[in-house]
Amino acid sequence: MKAVTKMETQPFQYAETKINELMAALQQNILGKTEILRLTVTALLADGHILFEDIPGVGKTLLAKTLTQAIQADFKRIQFTPDLLPSDLLGVSIFNRQTNQFEFHQGPIFTTILLADELNRTTPRTQAALLEAMSEKQVTIESKSISLDPHFFVIATQNPLENEGTYPLPEAQLDRFLFRLKLGYPAEKFELQMLAGRNDSKPVPPVLSLDQLTTLKYTVQQVHIAPELLRYALQLIQATRIHPDLVLGISPRAGVAFIQAAKAYALTWGRGYVTPDDLQAVVPAVFHHRLILKDFSQKQVDEIIREIIDQIPVPVR
Repeated sequence: MKAVTKMETQPFQYAETKINELMAALQQNILGKTEILRLTVTALLADGHILFEDIPGVGKTLLAKTLTQAIQADFKRIQFTPDLLPSDLLGVSIFNRQTNQFEFHQGPIFTTILLADELNRTTPRTQAALLEAMSEKQVTIESKSISLDPHFFVIATQNPLENEGTYPLPEAQLDRFLFRLKLGYPAEKFELQMLAGRNDSKPVPPVLSLDQLTTLKYTVQQVHIAPELLRYALQLIQATRIHPDLVLGISPRAGVAFIQAAKAYALTWGRGYVTPDDLQAVVPAVFHHRLILKDFSQKQVDEIIREIIDQIPVPVR
């Protein structure tokens, strides 16, 4: 691994302090989900987006609102339905009779954190309106490109239990999500606290400004990954492309996102370098929603990912 001087460790120590403060703020309202919270912070630092494929009522909205408070950002929530139009998301121009001009009224997409609830319940046309925003952090309205918040961050949800009345997200849309995560049910002791009313959600103090978030994102780019780990990451990626049970593997674009996620994950631990454990920690969240099984496969995607991790030799730690 690369030798790191004392001067070089300072930005990573600062990042570790601020990230620990952010994690502590999130844990005030989301109990017992430390790794999911770490991956959520990782996605934020890596400039990615998150798709929660989860059952209702496990705290996804609370997580989004708590994160918003902690980083002093704007928050919007939109419920996706079959009759939702792109203009309901992006905004619309309305004629002002007093000025004899059209005035653009911004839609909920003009925010920092957008909770896209039940994204798969809206039509492909409206889903596509979100695609440009997630990829380019801009939207095109009436042939004009309008920039979004530089920290624009989508937390989308879809219910895996109900298929009726849904529009499955196409591969291009799924590829824009850095992670697919599940909060799941709380552990017994935490659910007992909830039932006893001792875990009522509460406002959290701001621990990070958007300027400081910019600094942390810059620090992610300074995280070092050794050449042998890049080769290891590539072997994991290539294994998905030749696996007999998969019809679609990891794309080059997703591979770049994989490395970015590993760097951001390493930073959440205060390190300025990536380890094999960092790569393995983010593999399931990065790979799962991008892999497509062949019709004859009797395996689950989780099982295939585990196989690939076990089969590829790990560089010496």
